[in-house]
Amino acid sequence: MSAPCPPGIGYVQALSGVGQLTRDQIGGKAWSIQQMLSLNIPVPPAFVLTTAVCREYHENGLEIPTGLSAEVASAMEHLEQRTGRHFGQIDRPLLVSVRSGASVSMPGMMDTVLNLGMNTAIENALGSETSDPAYAADTRSRFIDQFEKIVGIVPPENPWEQLDLAIRAVLESWHSTRARQYRSSRGISDEGGTAVTIQAMVFGNLDDHSGTGVLFSRNPLTGASQPYGEWLPRGQGEDVVSGRKDAQHLDALATTMPAVHRELLAATAVLEHHGRDMQDIEFTVQSGALWLLQSRAAKRSPQAALRCAVQMRHEGLINTDEALNRVTPEHVRALQRPRLDPAAITGSVPAASGKPASPGIAVGTVVTDADEAERLADEGQDVILARPTTDPDDVAAMSMSVAVLTELGGSTSHAAVVCREMAVPCIVGCGLDTVTSLAGEVATVDADNGTVYLGALPVAPPVSTQDEDLQTVERWLREELSDYGPSDIIALIEGRQQRGGTQ
Repeated sequence: MSAPCPPGIGYVQALSGVGQLTRDQIGGKAWSIQQMLSLNIPVPPAFVLTTAVCREYHENGLEIPTGLSAEVASAMEHLEQRTGRHFGQIDRPLLVSVRSGASVSMPGMMDTVLNLGMNTAIENALGSETSDPAYAADTRSRFIDQFEKIVGIVPPENPWEQLDLAIRAVLESWHSTRARQYRSSRGISDEGGTAVTIQAMVFGNLDDHSGTGVLFSRNPLTGASQPYGEWLPRGQGEDVVSGRKDAQHLDALATTMPAVHRELLAATAVLEHHGRDMQDIEFTVQSGALWLLQSRAAKRSPQAALRCAVQMRHEGLINTDEALNRVTPEHVRALQRPRLDPAAITGSVPAASGKPASPGIAVGTVVTDADEAERLADEGQDVILARPTTDPDDVAAMSMSVAVLTELGGSTSHAAVVCREMAVPCIVGCGLDTVTSLAGEVATVDADNGTVYLGALPVAPPVSTQDEDLQTVERWLREELSDYGPSDIIALIEGRQQRGGTQ
């Protein structure tokens, strides 16, 4: 028997700033949109299919719940009224994005489909409306490529059929092999389901005053309090996140559109204060107008996790208990890991170099195929995964590798973000045919400095330094655990975890 929708909550909900829908009901992405709207931050209008739809879909043999289609059509009418555009029509056509969104982010869920609603007639209509057939053709080409890759078939011409197929693909991704494995490994129930967020498109590829970017409210590598991000003129969101294109430093946006840059930083400050944590923000600029698409707690390196916890406590954003809850033994161990012996690299010429994306030192054999990397790692070999760029299908191999290298992408690309979360050394944007050409070679990766050397270079043991933030955390731990004996900071953190936090 299917799980009913919660009382008063239909299958489809328009997202607004006065909503009180929970993550469990509408998933993390839609919840983020709801929060941003409540803070008067510019967000393209959207609606969401609740997680109840996913549960019923699977409980009823992959059948769409009765009445859902009518609710989606009604919600689309509301989107049309908000935008002044029309879905599936050539008169000011409306295109949408379709995103998966469980309450907890996890690999295996369907990637976002952008520009849905495109067909031959609508491409021609957009070309006429903007007097830019090249923009319309680019938008349609992006849609077809994404739809074929993500949904798995050539998109039909009928936009409503496209939407139905994309919704079903999101719902079915909840029980993908990778998603189920992830939930099983972390004790997450299979019962929750994913929501489906449908949002009006804004176009970073429209003109010279358009683009897309990713911004962190603080540096996710070091924890420095300055905003950190990348910007890609005339691009769409997947270009930056996937790493397929090399983005510019966020300063480029400040130079070309200073007012937009100021508005973005102001919104970032509001979101960090509201979320009380470092934020990872996706944004698009369309013809000089700023739109935020998502904001969430940012994945960060162990060093950044420690620095941010201490900084935010000093700033009064969080209390001491919360700061200590954000520091783990793994963070401390990562900070105490070895470094390359400076004498070993004196005069050495790097075989490749790029942008440091996740710090650390690693030695292993370069492998370019994700399946082979998994197999060799299973056999006990240290492997360095080298790819032109990475995508969600590579996550398992990335987690088993001692380091990850990419030829494309920047510090906010998929490889960079995932490796920071897993504390895997990573260098991105090394250049075409650089790291993949090292296949089969033993190499040393210095992800602290963004360099790759041939051969197994010696590493020096960690140098004991008087790290002020680490000392601060240790002092807080001793004040809280005054009756706990061990002097080692890792033992103190583990002891605190065993006691369940604040005494």
